Amino acid sequence: MVVAHNEQPVNVFDDHGEQAPREECGVFGVWAPGEEVSKLTFFGLFALQHRGQEAAGIAVGDGDQVVVFKDLGLVSQIFDEQTLDSLKGDVAIGHTRYSTAGGVTWENSQPMFRVAPDGTDVALAHNGNLVNYLELLDEAHELQLVDKTKHPSDSAVLTALLSHGITEGKTLLDSARELLPRVKGAFCLTITDGHTIYAARDPEGVRPLCLGRLDKGWVVASETCALDIVGASYVREIEPGEIVAIDAAGVHSEHFAKADRKSCVFEYVYLARPDSTIRNRNVNESRLEIGRRLAREYPADCDLVIPVPESGVPAAVGYSQESGIPFGQGLVKNAYVGRTFIQPSQTLRQLGIRLKLNPLREVLKGKRIVVVDDSIVRGNTQRALIRMLREAGAAEVHVRIASPPVKWPCFYGIDFASPGELIANAVTTDNEAEMVSSVCTAIGADSLGFVSLDAMVEATEQPQTELCCACFDGIYPLGLPKGNENAELVSALQRGSCGGVDY
Repeated sequence: MVVAHNEQPVNVFDDHGEQAPREECGVFGVWAPGEEVSKLTFFGLFALQHRGQEAAGIAVGDGDQVVVFKDLGLVSQIFDEQTLDSLKGDVAIGHTRYSTAGGVTWENSQPMFRVAPDGTDVALAHNGNLVNYLELLDEAHELQLVDKTKHPSDSAVLTALLSHGITEGKTLLDSARELLPRVKGAFCLTITDGHTIYAARDPEGVRPLCLGRLDKGWVVASETCALDIVGASYVREIEPGEIVAIDAAGVHSEHFAKADRKSCVFEYVYLARPDSTIRNRNVNESRLEIGRRLAREYPADCDLVIPVPESGVPAAVGYSQESGIPFGQGLVKNAYVGRTFIQPSQTLRQLGIRLKLNPLREVLKGKRIVVVDDSIVRGNTQRALIRMLREAGAAEVHVRIASPPVKWPCFYGIDFASPGELIANAVTTDNEAEMVSSVCTAIGADSLGFVSLDAMVEATEQPQTELCCACFDGIYPLGLPKGNENAELVSALQRGSCGGVDY
């Protein structure tokens, strides 16, 4: 059963006033009979809010039925004490969403819900993006499970096919065993039939997913920070190609595919919360180390290192530690502006970054500043930021970026701009120095430096062969999706034949 529909406009502009990389989705699941599973899920989603701010939902199962409550907005805007108290059960899954497949609508918010042919309720939450979406969509359409003219999301298609496979004598797990080996792309799933929690991860393990232990139950979550907030102890990550079932009999694990790990390197750079741990590597420490390496690769003769809050803070601290240049807070962030139901007018839109960040003029006046940020996408943020810092009295502004230039779109769960919109592609040149010089001029900085791919990878302490760096190097380990305009452009660029595309 699905409840709640209060569709409202959503502000799709990022913290800095432009559409930057989206954190995509967060998933959570809890099996804990006798506990308030809806409230545990609420707090778990609260910890994962950074992974998606467009919509959120919780599905609770009591053994007889599954009830889903979801809506557009932030977790704290959707759920209140009364709503959570009404969601009674022993198992729950939850989701925070940013859309990559399917529009910003209530229908595409999650968890998804279907009733199987045998009457089983099925709720599913998905983080990732499928490469063979069109193939699965055609299959679901031919089975009359979805209407493809309505462009259902990849998560809706997965739910439809998964529930369709549950018939007399075939369980949800049986259906998953048949379906998941045919699903290509990035996916972390939490699924429930009201009795059992299932958690599954694609064979490449692109997005993170972990298992935790409660005193009286179990938790699965996109990041370890969500385990911390509900008081669960970390057990292990869900392995690539693994599906885990949790019920009264305990934790049962099996593999539906052989692991071929290709974890997203951008999780370490930007997506994950700094207090999370991925593959036994603390994200904050990775970002500190990126900053240290950035300082060695691109030193600057300056008076102060400042971060772009909040994602640039750890790398800025690392840069300061390595360079010996004092660290300071030159920018104050207004945490209550950005994600709102109020649509900015054109006048407010022109204020751009000033809605979110304000300079500390007394700190900046007359100083040569190193500004550390996590990435540059279109360059609008940095251009406005540098202008604001100069107006605040900074004598020089030197920009250092804690990732290599973003040159390629992501098809595995991050909504980057198209290749032609990325500022690193504004100048067609194979010379990296010329490209960086061009970007430096475009954003108005005194100097610009990007950390190298090798240094970034080394900071994660993961083998490069087990990482996906496609947005930086254009190598797509899971392949490209068919029927995607950006994927077709990327394929043409990789072949060296753009076919007249304005790139």
